[in-house]
Amino acid sequence: MLIGVISDTHGLLRPEAVRALQGSELILHAGDVGDPKILDELRAIAPVVAVRGNIDQGDWAMKLPEYELVERQGVSIYLLHDLNQLDLDPPAAGVQAVISGHSHKPAMRTEKGVLYLNPGSAGPRRFKLPVTVARLSVVSKKLAAELLEL
Repeated sequence: MLIGVISDTHGLLRPEAVRALQGSELILHAGDVGDPKILDELRAIAPVVAVRGNIDQGDWAMKLPEYELVERQGVSIYLLHDLNQLDLDPPAAGVQAVISGHSHKPAMRTEKGVLYLNPGSAGPRRFKLPVTVARLSVVSKKLAAELLEL
């Protein structure tokens, strides 16, 4: 299974991000969507699971959860916007991956068998940070991740 991962669009869905997410069977948006139309555009590619970020305001945003546990093909993924608000112990909870956004800095590390992935920001460029998304592959209950600079 191929999962597209995006965050911090801040109301801008770049054509390069749409191209990078093509072929995804699921898209995870780690918050700071900025505009509900972004989620509609992503749903044209694949089903979307999204969480609310700190800039997401209004009725549409209040319908988004602050975090979501996503289970696909025997893998549990915990999705939230700000990693500093992680309220569980991923290994104890049986979570294989934690996906967050907020910092705009793409990052990927494994700690105690858990993948921590921040796809970076796919929206307006901030400072000199790259514009990025990520992809997750789930094969035989194992995860592989890659960051893609747009």
